[in-house]
Amino acid sequence: MTGAAPAAGPLLLGVRHHGPGSARAVRATLEAALPKAVLIEGPPEGDALLPLAADEQMRPPVALLAHAVDDPGRAAFWPLAEFSPEWVAIRWALGHDVPVRFIDLPAAHSLAMTDSPDGSDDKERGAEEAAPADAVAAPPVDPIGALAEAAGYDDPERWWEDIVEHRAPNGELADPRAPFAVLGEAMTVVREVYGDGGHPRDAVREAYMRIQLRAARKEFGDDIAVVCGAWHVPALGARTTVGADRALVKGLPKVKAELTWVPWTHRRLARHSGYGAGIDSPGWYGHLFAAPDRPVERWMTKVAGLLRDEDRFVSSAHVIEAVRLAGTLAAMRGRPLAGLDETTDAIRAVMCEGSDVPLALVRDRLIVGEALGEVPDTAPAVPLQRDLTRLQRTLRLKPEAQERELELDLRKDTDASRSRLLHRLRLLAVGWGEPATGRGSTGTFRETWRLHWEPELHVRVAEAGVWGTTVLSAATAKAESEAVSATALAEVTALAEHCLLAELPEALPVVMRALADRAALDADVGHLADALPALARTLRYGDVRSTDTAALGEVAAGLAERICVGLPPACTGLDADGAAELRRKVDGVHTAIGLLAGTVPADGLRERWAAVLHKLAARDTVAGVIRGRSTRLLLDDGRLEEDDAARLMGLALSPGTPPADAAAWIEGFVGGADGGGMLLVHDERLLGLVDAWLAGVPADMFTDVLPLLRRTFSAYEAGVRRTLGELVRRGPAAGAPAATAAGTAAPGFGPGLDEARADAVVPVLRLLLGLDAEGAEGADNAMEPLGATG
Repeated sequence: MTGAAPAAGPLLLGVRHHGPGSARAVRATLEAALPKAVLIEGPPEGDALLPLAADEQMRPPVALLAHAVDDPGRAAFWPLAEFSPEWVAIRWALGHDVPVRFIDLPAAHSLAMTDSPDGSDDKERGAEEAAPADAVAAPPVDPIGALAEAAGYDDPERWWEDIVEHRAPNGELADPRAPFAVLGEAMTVVREVYGDGGHPRDAVREAYMRIQLRAARKEFGDDIAVVCGAWHVPALGARTTVGADRALVKGLPKVKAELTWVPWTHRRLARHSGYGAGIDSPGWYGHLFAAPDRPVERWMTKVAGLLRDEDRFVSSAHVIEAVRLAGTLAAMRGRPLAGLDETTDAIRAVMCEGSDVPLALVRDRLIVGEALGEVPDTAPAVPLQRDLTRLQRTLRLKPEAQERELELDLRKDTDASRSRLLHRLRLLAVGWGEPATGRGSTGTFRETWRLHWEPELHVRVAEAGVWGTTVLSAATAKAESEAVSATALAEVTALAEHCLLAELPEALPVVMRALADRAALDADVGHLADALPALARTLRYGDVRSTDTAALGEVAAGLAERICVGLPPACTGLDADGAAELRRKVDGVHTAIGLLAGTVPADGLRERWAAVLHKLAARDTVAGVIRGRSTRLLLDDGRLEEDDAARLMGLALSPGTPPADAAAWIEGFVGGADGGGMLLVHDERLLGLVDAWLAGVPADMFTDVLPLLRRTFSAYEAGVRRTLGELVRRGPAAGAPAATAAGTAAPGFGPGLDEARADAVVPVLRLLLGLDAEGAEGADNAMEPLGATG
């Protein structure tokens, strides 16, 4: 089978998707053959969209997006770059007023045959040689790899570059159809050996393409050009009957599908992104296609410009030497022209001084590239997408393929509107932006976002279109629906926070009713503690945005009161994991009450919460990590004197306390990254207590408490750990009442052990334990000195 012989019928141009050499050959062949019609592998529903390819606003890379109307998440993409042979053929046909059509299996069938309707990559046009749009895995046979191996190459990409991309200095041959004939014959042999290559559905697609080819021949004769994956050329030229082909496509499942053009990116064309028909270096291939001459010299100039922009010294001499080295490497490796491997090796050696660090930038910015396509306003789109596009232009928020940070000042109208848009999109699961920690102010009036537009977000917008025709109406409807269906109190409080951030005034009453209902019915203190922080943040954000949050404040005050009542009993009888989880909730409630003070109708809320912390700190039945944390929170708030904190620490670290419990108390008191290390640095009394306790832990128990201690102290900065080590090595400061000082004791204890008073207790204990009756007289005598000393 020869794919390009004009006397054998239609001109079958077998190509490699996204191959600049194939694209140049297709253009040259079409110019020479001047066919009456051009048929292209792709979904026929896209025929109505083909004229848009000639629009001045259309700039590749772009993709045909097909999605099921009843299930927008069931979607498929047909990406096209400037150097894609199909794109070149479409543009040529439109420029020469030649009819152009898609002939592949309709998207209505391929979407219905898709196994996983989630809009994921495995429904994009699949493996190298145009696997079906519904492919769920790459074929076990790589046709290009098989041909490269037969030719003695261990790298399919290098073989393809040598025989196609670099076959002539300017990519031109005397007969541009010759490569298609050779490639068609090669694919015929490959298919004779490997059959369908692991894609049984290809038989259905190829049967449909043959049916469309017969119809076109009846209309235009044999003067037709067909641009398709080289893998399909033998099947399209095979002799089959109409009945056999119709039998293969009969009874296929079908869904109602809609198609449109969407922007695509070079990064999504890259194979590493998961795209089955991807290429390793779309930026490099785009350069090869666009460069009119001297591609290596022009490439090295681009690289030099990029590195200079990054403040690296690269001179003209570097460029000249890199070009020479790339040419030398190509000659040594027996290649017709320096390829990507040679140019990369030369760049690393000459411009990057042997380092892969700047080379990674070249690979990311140029070899893969950051190009993001554009589509005209007249392209079909769901109403929600049109509203989003309008808002992006109004707010000057242009989608970009490169990730970037956006700092917003909510006191400015434009920034406040941007914030609302991004929050509404997050509520709709359109993840264009994610909140980030800003480098500047962390105040309430500032937000930082990390923006990154991916083509798949068009699918997410289509899915969100079921909620409304505008971003505001869709976000409102979804918030109301989630409020009604939410089963957990924390879900509703988080939703209330989202509603205020997104400024959804119509949804807020529905959310507030759901919040009041869930809060009234939920008696779990843990659930209440999880819900309160989100409510506190919501009240603060509402104040910033001048939103009426009176009803929300009443709910928050009620939750806070119920937590104050129910938290102490909930903190007893906990295992280690439960205690750690409740300690996190105590921290959240403490922060929330600090935010709520003065903003909710509950006088004395701070004082009631402080009383709760005092109970937790002093109650022995409470887990050690919670007692230590409560002591620390009281100390930080100035509601506990340092002497009292030292006394509580001394009790917690006394010899009678199991080492594991004492270590948990230390973790609660000085653990985490909130300044616990600095507290020990500046208060040597507390440090002395910890040091004395640690030195007294029995050897057989030390390994049990070591993980807790390591977790506690590893959170400190290196400088804090170093200072603590120096203080311990130096010993207690002069005059400081540390536990390690000779002749002194830790705060909270007497000046030493009074053996007489200790012995006086023994008869009483023996009497209580029933060890002997004689202890009664001793007990009476023992009470006297105890009473005398108070």
